[in-house]
Amino acid sequence: MLAHANRITSGSDYKAVVRRGVRVVGPHTVAYLRRNPDPTPVRFGFIVAKNVGGAVVRNRVRRRMKAASFDLLPGVPAGTEVVFRALPQAVDASWPDLLAELSNALTKGQRAR
Repeated sequence: MLAHANRITSGSDYKAVVRRGVRVVGPHTVAYLRRNPDPTPVRFGFIVAKNVGGAVVRNRVRRRMKAASFDLLPGVPAGTEVVFRALPQAVDASWPDLLAELSNALTKGQRAR
């Protein structure tokens, strides 16, 4: 489970990362990465829209993305803000595929900055 310090909670922070961040598109997710100039902890946010499925399905997808982010947290440099947007295909993604996709998105996003 991600600690509160590692979560993006305000709408304005989500908006800033999505609008000003580097976008990395994958088959199941879209990742937005932004480097915060302050040495703050790594923060993650998750967007799972209604087009992904019903409430139960959306919550399962969000929980899986949160678990993957928790596993990837030690490898992300401090001050990075990441928002993952689930695409409808994320429902059918296997755990290894989802973990690899989020890891690749973080790697590509950090290189693009």
